[in-house]
Amino acid sequence: MPGPLQGLRVIDMSRVLAGPWAGQLLADYGAEVVKVERPQAGDDTRAWGPPWLRDSDGNETNEAAYFQACNRNKRSITVDLAHPSGRELIRKLVAGSDILLENFKVGALKRHGLDAASLRALNPRLIYCSISAYGQTGSRSGEPGYDAMIQAAGGLMSITGESDADGGRPTKVGVAIADIMAGMYATTAILAALAAREKSGEGQHIDVPLFDSQVAWLANQNMNYLLTGQAPVRRGTAHPNIVPYQAFQTADGYLMLAVGNDRQFSDCCALLACPEIAEDPKFSSNRARVENRGELISWFGERISKGTSKEWLGRFASKNIPAGPINDLADVFAEPIIGEREILKFLKHATAGDVPTVANPVRFSDTPVEYNSAPPILGQHTTEVLKEILGYSDEDIANLYDSDAI
Repeated sequence: MPGPLQGLRVIDMSRVLAGPWAGQLLADYGAEVVKVERPQAGDDTRAWGPPWLRDSDGNETNEAAYFQACNRNKRSITVDLAHPSGRELIRKLVAGSDILLENFKVGALKRHGLDAASLRALNPRLIYCSISAYGQTGSRSGEPGYDAMIQAAGGLMSITGESDADGGRPTKVGVAIADIMAGMYATTAILAALAAREKSGEGQHIDVPLFDSQVAWLANQNMNYLLTGQAPVRRGTAHPNIVPYQAFQTADGYLMLAVGNDRQFSDCCALLACPEIAEDPKFSSNRARVENRGELISWFGERISKGTSKEWLGRFASKNIPAGPINDLADVFAEPIIGEREILKFLKHATAGDVPTVANPVRFSDTPVEYNSAPPILGQHTTEVLKEILGYSDEDIANLYDSDAI
């Protein structure tokens, strides 16, 4: 069966990661996604290498690995928005589309007559999703922003990294998680707007700021602050509200232990050959364990350091105590479950043959995720889209190329 969003068309005018991530999710779910890029240059991330894709002869292409992460299942067209014919082309595409994604600087598209109000007047059913650093309103709406600065300004870096006592400093998460989460919020908002459109017949404008998203998904850390007035601090791998819940050094490496309730704690103490610790009032409840964190972690750490990671993981598994290795990506992709769950897939690329992609984690029982094509090369589908969707002739298209509109 086709994907659940079959029949919907998305005009993806976004670039870098947050918007393209949302566009890829919608494409995975069956929507037709047309990616609009700048002529000659394209999405910024096309140049964010190395590493680069290699062609069938092993030679490096100009296709960066970064771009491959968030643009599968899309068709690429090139359009110069500064050209009158380019702007007209976008308006014609929007007239027959359902969703538009953009992450231009606030106000930039209004100068071209491609803002939400203008395009929704043309197509009232259009769901227009704007992703920006600080939102469409407010004193900072005109400011640009990238993921790293949002991780910093939005509080994430203040709680990420080793503690001051351990010589740590604020640390950025190893992927552009502020962008990714904004893309996820954008996707869920678009799906909600589609549900609302079923009732009202009208689309709407969605405003998704990176900053607001970053603050929103700090979850329990937000509430820890709001209820106490004390800003959470960096704790390395440790959890602010659960103990023991952190990495421990073993005789040959590290493992992650995640004890989530008193039963697991009691079983853990039994494995460590000191069951009486679980009965000690200083440690018998999670509240007490948090209050006496330092003493308990020192005690656990000394004992766990005596065995290897493999030995301890086997023992914890025997008692269903959540624990796991700290894998690098080579370890991750060597895990048998990668094959069992078909997490690694390969798609046909225009110049590089079969290229890898990481599967969408969602599994639908009746409307499966689609894996139709690798991320496109720049402008790969311009002629195809203009003919198929807009009915342009070869002469029309040639004239647009000659005028540098596309």
